[in-house]
Amino acid sequence: MDLGIAGRKAIVCASSRGLGKACARALAEAGCEVVMNGRSAATLEAAAAEIAKATGAKVTAVAADVATPQGQEALLAACPAPDILINNNGGPPFRDFRELTRQQMIDGVVANMIVAVELIQKVIDPMTSRKFGRIVNITSGSVKMPLAGLDLSSGARAGLTAFLGGIARSVASSNVTINNILPGAFDTDRLRGGLSKTAEQKRISVEEAAKARRAAIPAKRFGEPAEFGDACAFLCSAQAGYITGQNLLIDGGTFNGAF
Repeated sequence: MDLGIAGRKAIVCASSRGLGKACARALAEAGCEVVMNGRSAATLEAAAAEIAKATGAKVTAVAADVATPQGQEALLAACPAPDILINNNGGPPFRDFRELTRQQMIDGVVANMIVAVELIQKVIDPMTSRKFGRIVNITSGSVKMPLAGLDLSSGARAGLTAFLGGIARSVASSNVTINNILPGAFDTDRLRGGLSKTAEQKRISVEEAAKARRAAIPAKRFGEPAEFGDACAFLCSAQAGYITGQNLLIDGGTFNGAF
């Protein structure tokens, strides 16, 4: 399927690995010029080279922390007028809410809510003036199904979802859409790290922890990052202009609800 976005310019935050990298690749496959971002220059450069070689797309790597004004400036210097923005950032680790300090809570809200809002502030008016814009925020399945221990992540990402709900409707007439993708358990470094911690806490093997996690998913498997990337690319497509303000849950059926 031709997504109608060949030649469009895309910024994908936190895309040196995992779901962000999958989104960068899918957009590159669709013909976009992609600006990738990460904090580890070596990992980022390797990922950018891999995607450029596989797709033939123009891929630019910007090593920066987008939580800082300097990082955001570097990202937008590389792509001053993006047509597509994928907001992504790692969430805080599992932690009992009783242990959270005030600063940790502030840092979590900055990383998983404020940074995305700041970047949207910088790109949305040029998008509306050009009558094309696609913004996708990678949040979490925990926005719909909160998990104890991920309270800070769930709260900050739910805050971002609510914050952008009205904004999405205000720019829809300019062919600018804002949507969220809520991942469940995908086969990424983050998932494997969580399984290792679970195994350690329960004094079981990592494979046993993985088996138990898979058993709780109706699809009986973990998601493949490429599946996520393809869904993201579709939301960025020309054909998705009538989809906005939505939360796409991709979790293999884990969330047990009709809506």
